[in-house]
Amino acid sequence: MLNIAVIGATGRMGVAVVRAALDEADLKVSGGLVSHDSRAVGEDIGRFAGRRSIGVILSADPEHALDNADVAVDFSLPAATDAVLAACVARRLPLVIGTTGLTGGQRSALEYAATQVPVVYGANMSVGLNLLRRLTRTAAGVLGDDFDAEILDVHHRFKRDAPSGSALELGAAVIEGRGSGGTAEIGRRPGDGPRESGAVGYASLRAGDVVGEHSVLLAGPGERIELVHRVTDRAAFALGALRAARWVAGRGPGLFGLDDVIWSD
Repeated sequence: MLNIAVIGATGRMGVAVVRAALDEADLKVSGGLVSHDSRAVGEDIGRFAGRRSIGVILSADPEHALDNADVAVDFSLPAATDAVLAACVARRLPLVIGTTGLTGGQRSALEYAATQVPVVYGANMSVGLNLLRRLTRTAAGVLGDDFDAEILDVHHRFKRDAPSGSALELGAAVIEGRGSGGTAEIGRRPGDGPRESGAVGYASLRAGDVVGEHSVLLAGPGERIELVHRVTDRAAFALGALRAARWVAGRGPGLFGLDDVIWSD
């Protein structure tokens, strides 16, 4: 039985992780960490997630929330990332983190933490999106700079970062596949002029309750290829994170991605 502590347990993704873990026979939710000002402090984590009471109380104290964990799964906000990393390093606790919008300094802190504990980091924890990234890299390598690359991400109206972290990872896959650099063109405005050859374009839509959609358009002379991934339920992200949690448990320090989890299974 693998004990999972959920960080950011009252957010949309935290709740999805709790629900998914409760449905897995080999996993146990051992703790839930929330912010100090959360009104959910003291509530049963299972009941808060709309499931049965499991006798595990939501806490704002990392010592309490992480006490019995084998792995921590974090889908909180960037404001909490530094404290989360410090707590996991102090406890030598493996970490799966899907928090997006990290600053450069936080990425550096993440890399340092990975020298102390095993960390799986990904802007998108769905297996399908990570497959899309690999397909994008392959297609961009075959088509080269003669095909323009445009990436569109569509999310719910409350998402804060744009382009999404997953969109930026898809852009990085284009550049990696081509084996050459490329500037980023984020959005288009009147007067921008012709598209720069070799650039990777990004566009973002924020509307309604869209869970997540990413499209990669590779357009060349007389033809185009479109690769699309749509998520209709946050359970897809949660199941990917739990797959990563199983994989990272017991490993040595290092910074890994979901690619490592999927392709080394």
